[in-house]
Amino acid sequence: MDFPPNQGLDQDEVDEQVADVLEDNEVVLFMKGTELMPQCGYSRRALGLIDQYRDDYETVDVLESLDEYRTALADQSGWETIPQTFVDGEFVGGSDILAELEERGELAETLESDE
Repeated sequence: MDFPPNQGLDQDEVDEQVADVLEDNEVVLFMKGTELMPQCGYSRRALGLIDQYRDDYETVDVLESLDEYRTALADQSGWETIPQTFVDGEFVGGSDILAELEERGELAETLESDE
């Protein structure tokens, strides 16, 4: 059988990229799509919530290697759904958790880096 070439990254590459991005950035949003073109409502919602308090954060589009990102992120967070937000390498949550933090008035503080 001929399989189409895998356009995405393999698991080791994704694991390494996730680790590097978390190490190099205070706030990271792993999302479906890009900042300019979110590809799901939850990713769009998470972006909007973070945007209120942070100008400087990293986004990673997981769609090219979705299964690999799910696996890599589950190893980091114990969570398989996308989007996922990390602050200082620590898992904060998806868009629902960000919305809850916002409702409690805790999101701005959560998104502030301790470094």
